[in-house]
Amino acid sequence: MAAVSAAMVKELRERTSLGMMECKKALTAAGGDIELAIEELRKTSGMKAAKKAGRIAAEGKVVMRVADDNSYAILVEINSETDFAARDEGFLAFAEKVADVVFATKETNIETLLAGEVGDAREALVQKIGENISPRRAVVVEGGLVGGYVHANGQIAVLTQLEGGNPELAKDVSMHVAAVSPRVVRGEDMPEDVLTKEEEIIRAQPDMAGKPAEIVDKMIVGRMKKFLAENSLVEQPFVKNPEVKVGQLAKDAGAEITSFVRMEVGEGIEVEETDFAAEVAAQLKG
Repeated sequence: MAAVSAAMVKELRERTSLGMMECKKALTAAGGDIELAIEELRKTSGMKAAKKAGRIAAEGKVVMRVADDNSYAILVEINSETDFAARDEGFLAFAEKVADVVFATKETNIETLLAGEVGDAREALVQKIGENISPRRAVVVEGGLVGGYVHANGQIAVLTQLEGGNPELAKDVSMHVAAVSPRVVRGEDMPEDVLTKEEEIIRAQPDMAGKPAEIVDKMIVGRMKKFLAENSLVEQPFVKNPEVKVGQLAKDAGAEITSFVRMEVGEGIEVEETDFAAEVAAQLKG
């Protein structure tokens, strides 16, 4: 069984707002798996969905390019090991160069990109800065009208694809996606495995115990409907005007939202956190 560290308990507390001992107990039962602990806590405590993992353990930048006629756009993420390197002029110039190449060629395969001029530029930059720097992923969205928004100095970027509408609407919707992070455009787009897992969690919650099956089924239908509304872009209240849902915002502008892509620096990357003081102490002791 994996050891439960103070850092893991701290992260679970931040994501669930539950007490320290409850978090530690849940982590111990889950063998140190934070996501499994959250799932079990949702079943036993009736807790709503937890916050996403707080600190993303990678640095870098997401760069966006949008065609002048809004017929297509690209996003590319470039990672560095430290935020210091991510602010370096050489790193920023490299990130812009990668974006230019992806925009011009529509090439999204990282290995292919690194086999050309991007790879040569990366090698020179790595030697100069002394850090592992590399493009991580790239995406091209084309068709209809495509617009986007870059947030937090390149830490988050979003592209939105519309049928109809205008670039300003695409930017507003992208800004909403950056802030709220919906899972899908519409409820019917939600993956079946996500729906199955959510229903399982709802069914296991304490207030379901002892109720007749037909009552439980009705409660599940209601809660699943709420879950889909909260996680579907078109059903969410627009961040700039909560009186209007995003779907209605698009409809009023004569548009329909086809798709969106949200890219955040480092999402999905796990890096072991080092306790600097402990590391120094260990070295002195050695």
